[in-house]
Amino acid sequence: MSNTITDTNFNFPNQKSVYKGKVREVYNINDEQLVMIATDRLSAFDVVMPKGIPFKGQILNQIATKMMKDTEDLVPNWLVATPDPNVAVGHLCEPFKVEMVIRGYMSGHAAREYKAGKRMLCGVPMPEGMKENDAFPEPIITPATKAEMGDHDEDISREDILKRGIVSEEDYIVLEDYTRKLFKRGTEIAAKRGLILVDTKYEFGKTKDGKIVLIDEIHTPDSSRYFYAEGYQERQDKGEAQKQLSKEFVRQWLISNNFQGLEGQTVPHMSDEYIETVSERYIELYENITGETFVKGDVSDIQSRIEANVLEYLG
Repeated sequence: MSNTITDTNFNFPNQKSVYKGKVREVYNINDEQLVMIATDRLSAFDVVMPKGIPFKGQILNQIATKMMKDTEDLVPNWLVATPDPNVAVGHLCEPFKVEMVIRGYMSGHAAREYKAGKRMLCGVPMPEGMKENDAFPEPIITPATKAEMGDHDEDISREDILKRGIVSEEDYIVLEDYTRKLFKRGTEIAAKRGLILVDTKYEFGKTKDGKIVLIDEIHTPDSSRYFYAEGYQERQDKGEAQKQLSKEFVRQWLISNNFQGLEGQTVPHMSDEYIETVSERYIELYENITGETFVKGDVSDIQSRIEANVLEYLG
């Protein structure tokens, strides 16, 4: 498990600052470009797990950059280049402090809230009589406020976002429009691969010239939930669990080991064998989502590889 990247400490030319998120580390170059490094850290229930997952950063970065290219005709994005399997370089943006979560199906967090008797999520009503993993009549947008590392993201309604001045109404209308367009395209891409895009989240920022663009990741297993389309309806009719491709399998393992990120709970031990199975699931995810064979990057010295590739790009 030593061939993973869980922390970086680079000092690139004209580097102004470094921001470390739950999974990604972002280097500000001269207040113009951002160098975003996808680490192998694994976050669940807003808690970073103690061990990295081999190839996870590469998988997330390559899915996200591919999906950005597949949606750039619909929604502008921050991406400029990908000089390394784990690295994306893009325009400096001021991020909006909300995550735009959109759900086509009642799964995960929405299902847990529904089971607890709630019929309203982020100010959006959920119909009576639904079963877990049923499709909503129309996809619903259920935003969350962005948390700093280690803090829980919180559900928030459109009304509260506007009332608290987190996003202006003019900008929020654009965010909603972009979110629905991206989800529709993501659904179409998934369908071609025999998958159902269940739910996902998008993050947006503003460039220096005031343009709203998609940032961070898109349609990755960390930000999205996928079901296999084949057998979906049959499993629903029988009340069986759906066969899915997402990080949910990690969450379920943690729940079964009495961990949901709540106060006083301890992260269960992850054996090397279990971590290997997580890595294999991420590779399976990559190949299913992209329709391409995953090519493992050279992990003999990931830090040096990344540094060399970024330095060459920055020239």
